[in-house]
Amino acid sequence: MPDQTADQTADQTREIHMQVMWNRLISVVEEQAMTLLRTAFSTSVREAGDLSAGVFDPAGRMLAQAVTGTPGHVNTMAEAVLHFIDEIGRQDMFPGDTYVTNDPWKGTGHLHDITMVSPSFKGDRLVGFFACTAHVVDVGGRGFGADGKSVYEEGIQIPIMKFAERGRVNADLVRILRSNVREANQVVGDFYSLAACNDVGHNRLIAMMDEIGLETLDELGEFIFARTRAATLERIAALPRGTWTNTMMTDGYDVPVRLMATLETRDQTVNVDFSGTDGISRWGINVPIIYTKAYACYAMKCVVAPEIPNNWASLEPFTVSSPENILNAPRPAPVSLRHVFGHMVPDLVLGALAQALPGRILAEGSGALWNIHMSVRPVEGQQGRGAEILMFNSGGMGARPGQDGLNATAFPSGVMTMPIEATEHTGPVVIWRKELRPDSAGDGQYRGGLGQIIEIAPAAGHELEFSAMFDRIQHAPRGRNGGRDGAAGKAALDDGTRLNPKGWQHVPAGRRLVLHLPGGGGYGDPARRDPAARAGDLVKGYVSGESR
Repeated sequence: MPDQTADQTADQTREIHMQVMWNRLISVVEEQAMTLLRTAFSTSVREAGDLSAGVFDPAGRMLAQAVTGTPGHVNTMAEAVLHFIDEIGRQDMFPGDTYVTNDPWKGTGHLHDITMVSPSFKGDRLVGFFACTAHVVDVGGRGFGADGKSVYEEGIQIPIMKFAERGRVNADLVRILRSNVREANQVVGDFYSLAACNDVGHNRLIAMMDEIGLETLDELGEFIFARTRAATLERIAALPRGTWTNTMMTDGYDVPVRLMATLETRDQTVNVDFSGTDGISRWGINVPIIYTKAYACYAMKCVVAPEIPNNWASLEPFTVSSPENILNAPRPAPVSLRHVFGHMVPDLVLGALAQALPGRILAEGSGALWNIHMSVRPVEGQQGRGAEILMFNSGGMGARPGQDGLNATAFPSGVMTMPIEATEHTGPVVIWRKELRPDSAGDGQYRGGLGQIIEIAPAAGHELEFSAMFDRIQHAPRGRNGGRDGAAGKAALDDGTRLNPKGWQHVPAGRRLVLHLPGGGGYGDPARRDPAARAGDLVKGYVSGESR
């Protein structure tokens, strides 16, 4: 009996020790991500947090991710590291190395995202990898928009290669970058920020291992994977067995696009298949499967295992399949706006899950960010300066079972709102209005989240071209369980001229661009809404009169 008690005590001590080290590892990647936030040049990274950071074992399996970051970046990065290992080769990896790519099919889905991977050596032994991703303001080509006819038009392509070898930066790559992008200082600065981010992660990891007395992360990795895998499979085992299909219509570029998902629960996996989705588009709204998979897995995990840490073992049971179509577009399809339909994938998958788990899934929301990339120039004959400006904007989330939807919230991407001051500081634009959009939320027992109204104009003496990246203008977010649809979006000039939801367009000097962002769908029968909540909506200005 004493021996058994001693063994139990030893097991408990080891369990606590491993859990503490796991928490320390998470703190390491959080500091890694904060380094990128503090040093990034682009407002999309510095202000909105459009990034990811993580630590991986020597086999390229993600051990931990930073909480800061987007699902699209985190989950694609989890797969991308394997491509880096395969293409660089362990025999060509050295201390001080940093590798880079923006390959849409081996990175995060389009050329604007830069992924960097750095090996972490303790002495001569490879103990892991650090990886990070960030969206840069420009990669040349046609600019951030849907108008390209192939990926070759969309900007500079960087194959998996070395940004630095043994601490020495590839000066030729930096010169090529400077010659191919419109905002050279910002872009090159972000490259160095990404590299510094991984360096900080490596330094903190080695300090942690020295302090604890670890020579490898093998034992800790097996502990992390065993615990998370067992917990995830336990949640999957509790799901009903079956197959459920959901269809969603979206605006597309010039014709509507149908998205379809079939979810199937199995003994140890949950698979989503995208057969039935419309084919590859000739416009830059296609999605590489790596990005589709990232957001499909995110949606499934949010419902099935939301409290379980995100790593290789907790992601592995969630699988994706698809024939070639707009959600599985092969090279060289144009993919610049892959986020638009990529951000629709969670609502698409959740619609199928709602049939399997009635009463547990939120209504549809605005989904895709209403990003706008502005190219601002002085009017001919006027003094001024040019600038490339990227602004992220969010519509409303769908209502949740038991709670109203969140207003102007970036779901599923999770990026933060860009302060007006930061956007105006970047270039000669004026944000005249940015406020919640009354009457945009779908009515229901629980109200959808409100969209926004935003007015943007070039500064005096300037004009701008902008790339529209909007959806839910022709197809509003749908309510659930009797809840009403949210309001559709609208894009126009202040003189009433209607604009297209996607593509490069012009705002002349003296005019304003007015955006009405979609609201989220409602949940449940509107007749069952609490009268006090309805009165509160009126007092707050969320509705202008009778509920929609």
